[in-house]
Amino acid sequence: MSTRRHFIQATAATTLLGSLGLQSAHSQNLEQVKIVNGCPAGGSADVTSRRIGEKLGGSAYTKNAAVVENKTGAAGRIAVETVKNAAPDGATLLLTPYSMMSIYPHIYKQLSYDPFKDLTPVCMASLLTHGLAVGPMVPASVKTVKDYLAWAKANPKDANYGSPAAGSTPHFLGALLGLESGVDLKHVPYRGSIPGITDVIGGQLASMVTPHGDFLPNHRAGKLRIIATSGKTRSPFVPEVPTFAEQGFSDLVVEEWFGFYAPAKTPAAVVASANTAINAALKEKTVIDSLALSGMVPMGGSADDMAKSMQHYFEFWGPIVKKIGFTAES
Repeated sequence: MSTRRHFIQATAATTLLGSLGLQSAHSQNLEQVKIVNGCPAGGSADVTSRRIGEKLGGSAYTKNAAVVENKTGAAGRIAVETVKNAAPDGATLLLTPYSMMSIYPHIYKQLSYDPFKDLTPVCMASLLTHGLAVGPMVPASVKTVKDYLAWAKANPKDANYGSPAAGSTPHFLGALLGLESGVDLKHVPYRGSIPGITDVIGGQLASMVTPHGDFLPNHRAGKLRIIATSGKTRSPFVPEVPTFAEQGFSDLVVEEWFGFYAPAKTPAAVVASANTAINAALKEKTVIDSLALSGMVPMGGSADDMAKSMQHYFEFWGPIVKKIGFTAES
């Protein structure tokens, strides 16, 4: 634990040095920045990467809009490893949900990166809640979580739920739901949200837990039904849908953020410059509106804020992962 406290302290010190204008040799804006994420095109991570990346050009951080590279595979770990191994000059950033940093250390016995040593927090980007949605495999009479659990118990062969990755926050939300209800819900991991949603709509998968913004177009079109969201309060994007907590599942109150990271040893001035540019992008109306279409709200803040939140969720998820008893394969 002391190592992680030192990580937070070091992050704060690094940000302070950057704000004081030290390491000025590194403060010149870059020609081109690349944003790497481990999720497929079209999902929440991709939207966040592209909409913010478009607005970084012309800032003190980079001359041109950022390019986005979707490096899927290994539940997002390939993208993390790519940025870990990149030159620490600010030209390569990672955009990832906090789960890859705060949950993965609890589930992988041999994780190929140390999120507290190999990467530098830059800025939180967007905040989202997750949703549980059902498709045509599930009868239209199923309108609530308890309805779904009753159906799943009566139809054990079809009682499954998808998530965007094994070990992701949505995976554990579904697992917690099964544990709390005593219903055996079988987990089906996908490479991102979109393939699983496609199977829900096509009737090959009963349900999906994933960022609820990824469901919105199909929910509004009547192709699937969001029956719960995981926020502290109802989502402003689907205010007609009650939360898990409202439906009697108070342990399923979870909000998640996407955040930007740089490789370890990236100069403080570069981290500060990237942070400033990202915070400015998050204030742009076009970015705010675009995030809203995907069920997200902008976050921002300092690198120190991000480090503290990362530590909080590392401690939050530890006992939950132990309770679920899930261990991921390497």
